[in-house]
Amino acid sequence: MYTFRVTCFAGHKFMEKAKTRKNNLIGVLMLTICAAVWGSSFVAQSTGARFVEPFTFISLRSLLGSLSLLPVIALRTKQQKKDLAAYEKLKAEEKKWLPKGGLACGVALCIASTLQQFGIDRGTSSGKAGFITALYILLVPIFSVVLKKRIRPIIWPCAVASLAGLYLLCVKDSSVQPSDGYVLACAVVYAVHILVIDHISPHVDGVKLSCVQFFVAGILSGIPMLLFEDVSPELIKGAAFSLAYSGIMSSGVAFTLQILGQQRTEPTIASMIMSLESVFAMLTGMVVLREIPTLRETLGCVLMFAAILVAQLPQRETTPQKDPCI
Repeated sequence: MYTFRVTCFAGHKFMEKAKTRKNNLIGVLMLTICAAVWGSSFVAQSTGARFVEPFTFISLRSLLGSLSLLPVIALRTKQQKKDLAAYEKLKAEEKKWLPKGGLACGVALCIASTLQQFGIDRGTSSGKAGFITALYILLVPIFSVVLKKRIRPIIWPCAVASLAGLYLLCVKDSSVQPSDGYVLACAVVYAVHILVIDHISPHVDGVKLSCVQFFVAGILSGIPMLLFEDVSPELIKGAAFSLAYSGIMSSGVAFTLQILGQQRTEPTIASMIMSLESVFAMLTGMVVLREIPTLRETLGCVLMFAAILVAQLPQRETTPQKDPCI
């Protein structure tokens, strides 16, 4: 879900290096908390599913997520206005790109969230859902082939390894559980969602785009919620904590920590830390919901996580490159 840009740094004095190390540690901590919040939100989805139906959960969670980002947008806008020329240029681009970009991302997010919530609602454990969803990290570069983009050769063996892990995790008695199929489809749509974001994000502020897409997803899922589901105040009250945690914490708080953490952390390290989301999903599921994986499922998770980590390792340069900072 994330686009990382590598920044070159020239030499620093001793005190500047010490400050950088401190910032790196703070960044790592922020991203670790971010991954923990995202991972544990799968548990919130599982507990929320006990009270409210899928479209109700998605709609209310998404709208809460959109509202929770408004203070972040206000703070970022204040910061951006310090460079008035750059702010006016960004504002002009956003006027063109934000409405259609937010709509496209919101539709994709709504479909992916619906599939994921239906899978969890129908029996997929929170830990398993976290690992299956994380497949988008491998699907994005594979789908990029369709867009005629080159992908690193290491992606192909990682994809095979992740498929083997997925088989161990999901296939029982030579068949895939229907609920796992929903979550797998969710990972596919999330990969498409990321490619859409990759196309739009250079033209808009990332937090504003996220706020709009959450709002669109909330409105779209709100329509079937009102038409087909029992929107009971008592049931919503029962799911209030799960909705608040999944909406506010995993959107407003975690998204802010991601932005601040990435500013202080090398891109490769940042991506690896945030991929721990799937590990935190399984750990919190074990602790909170007593979802203890079988040995077969554990081996599948280990294989998938290893494939995800290896896929994010930086590519070794084959020819000497001139230092762009010189």
